[in-house]
Amino acid sequence: MSNLKAKKSMFIKENLGIYVHWPFCRSKCPYCDFYSQPVKCPNEDELIVQYCQDLEYYRSLNNNYKVQSIFFGGGTPSLLKPQSIEKIINKVLQLWSYSPQLEISLEANPNSNHTHLFSDLKKAGINRLSLGVQALNEADLKFLGRTHKLQDALQAIDEITKIFDNHSIDLIYARPHQNFTLWQQELKQAVSFGLKHISLYQLTIEDGTVFAQKGIKPLDEEKAAQMYNFTREYLKAKGYPQYEVSNFGIPCIHNLGYWRGEDYVGIGNGAHGRLHINNKIYATTHHRLLEELIPQDRAEELIIMGLRILEGINKQRFKKQCGLIFDTFINQQKCKELAFQKRLINTSENLRPTSSGLLVLNKIIEDLCDS
Repeated sequence: MSNLKAKKSMFIKENLGIYVHWPFCRSKCPYCDFYSQPVKCPNEDELIVQYCQDLEYYRSLNNNYKVQSIFFGGGTPSLLKPQSIEKIINKVLQLWSYSPQLEISLEANPNSNHTHLFSDLKKAGINRLSLGVQALNEADLKFLGRTHKLQDALQAIDEITKIFDNHSIDLIYARPHQNFTLWQQELKQAVSFGLKHISLYQLTIEDGTVFAQKGIKPLDEEKAAQMYNFTREYLKAKGYPQYEVSNFGIPCIHNLGYWRGEDYVGIGNGAHGRLHINNKIYATTHHRLLEELIPQDRAEELIIMGLRILEGINKQRFKKQCGLIFDTFINQQKCKELAFQKRLINTSENLRPTSSGLLVLNKIIEDLCDS
């Protein structure tokens, strides 16, 4: 454990996000590479006490933050008792100043609810509910290893749109052998729900997942790109403008903080964070481990995250966050080539991706960071 103590920081009331990772879930989805344990939590009450102690510890390292968001992710945080969620929220509000527009999000599965779960979550303090739907047909729900049925998802969507003012669902596209026409129908159905936000993730087969072990192959790249381009245009026409590679509609404040390079506290096994302490940036991991990041490493992180959003990277903010000059750090020759190819738009204020650039974002990031 670090014995670092807080000193007066040059960052006065900077935005801070709080990420709470609940690693337990009922079953492990075959595509999931997040840290999670498909078992029942051994002792929820004891863990909540530990989570609150972790919050106190991170608060002691820097008192110059204002919390703008709290995000409960996992795993399946909707398996938590609402009383446990309320305890964590109250602890955050006791420790930090916070925005009047504080966003408090929670990820839920359609079938993790008990009677009145969603209304109980709202009473506990949740004001944004993200529902892990993933597919809107029975065959693909089964393929994706989801434990809920389509009717469970439809019922849960109906409930959250009535109970919460801010809501979102996740869907996965580019499933193997997915039919383009059927994906169009799913999108049309998703839009009909009246949600404020939709997250759409292209299926990727990550090492170590069940899909990888089984040799499952994703959809052909050309077909996946066709789905992606249609999705962006269709959702824009339906009032869901794209603001990030996979996200559409009213932005999630918490995730936007990640992409803009703002600091955040991460608690729970599998969580990590980024904190300024004594004017240096530290990566934090469970349990209370801190590692100083050199400016070059932090700069690469800021590029990887910042180019995911359509607003791009603010060069002045970049310098404040890592201490390096953006135009000096990146590979200028590659940047000019990418701008000429209309993959990037480069101005004196920021660098942002074009629509075609989003399709080859990994290659762009590799080129820009190649010194």
